[in-house]
Amino acid sequence: MNLKKFKRYPLTFGVTPIEYLPRLSKELQGNLEIYAKRDDCNSGLAFGGNKLRKLEYIIPDAIESGADTLVSIGGVQSNHTRMVAATAAKIGMKCRLVQEKWVPHFDGVYDRVGNILLTRLMGADSRLVDDGFDIGIRKSYEDAIQAVKDEGGKPYGIPAGASVHKYGGLGYVGFAEEVREQEKELGFKFDYIIVCVVTGSTQAGMIVGFAADNRANRVIGIDASATYEKTRLQVKQIVSNTAKLVELGREVSDDEIIINPDYAYPSYGVPSEETNYAIRLAAKTEGMITDPVYEGKSMQGLIDLAKKNFFSEGSKILYAHLGGAPALNGYSYYYKDG
Repeated sequence: MNLKKFKRYPLTFGVTPIEYLPRLSKELQGNLEIYAKRDDCNSGLAFGGNKLRKLEYIIPDAIESGADTLVSIGGVQSNHTRMVAATAAKIGMKCRLVQEKWVPHFDGVYDRVGNILLTRLMGADSRLVDDGFDIGIRKSYEDAIQAVKDEGGKPYGIPAGASVHKYGGLGYVGFAEEVREQEKELGFKFDYIIVCVVTGSTQAGMIVGFAADNRANRVIGIDASATYEKTRLQVKQIVSNTAKLVELGREVSDDEIIINPDYAYPSYGVPSEETNYAIRLAAKTEGMITDPVYEGKSMQGLIDLAKKNFFSEGSKILYAHLGGAPALNGYSYYYKDG
């Protein structure tokens, strides 16, 4: 497998720490040892997060294209568009963003705080659009690319979550390689890796990365899209594309792609009572802040799967913390009393 042949533009601090979570571990059934890989603390760029790992492999292509404007899309409280805005500011490009109404959530300050506030603060041209949620390529995104061209600019398009970009899966192949090196220092291998999945390239990259030592089926994706079939198909496509790019040397089979759809309810971006319990438990036991859109749902999945004895007794589990905490500000009425 060869990741080093691809250019990488440094946007992160480097290797992210793995932290043992003893108090959370004690709360879960099965005598489990829970660790977190803190990709939420991976950069000084606008609070960081998983999208930066992906953008590190995309930005060299953007620069080489001669573009002057990064164009992307997400929901109103998109972590991804925040990271695209931060990256554009860092490398000196303009940024045009489409922020669609992906979430049926009506907090009065939802479109004025958190991720979108930071995005605007960094100088991005952020346009609110009424269209609903979909993980695929959107007309509003294509229209934004065309609008930049019409205005005389040179756009470089980055799809939602940086996922269906040709290099979208590379960053999380790198995550798997990083974990393997850290496991050598720790003196053990993780039995399972828990990760949230929506647009797909974070988990897809991990699957390819861990397929190199036949552990792809230990990457447990917790769906937060509530469009499971679409998400699974997109993950499969990204896995196939990424495996070819890095010369994995074999096909990744369907049964190596594990996605659990049980925790995405009631819809994308809306937390259930169980999500909120998970957010509070992680915060009160470890001071670790998760969000209602992504990490709260993967934490919910971890807690419930432990309760259902999904994990073997005494398993060591790595929870991939992908970031997203700024979105909490848009959900203040859930958490105003803690």
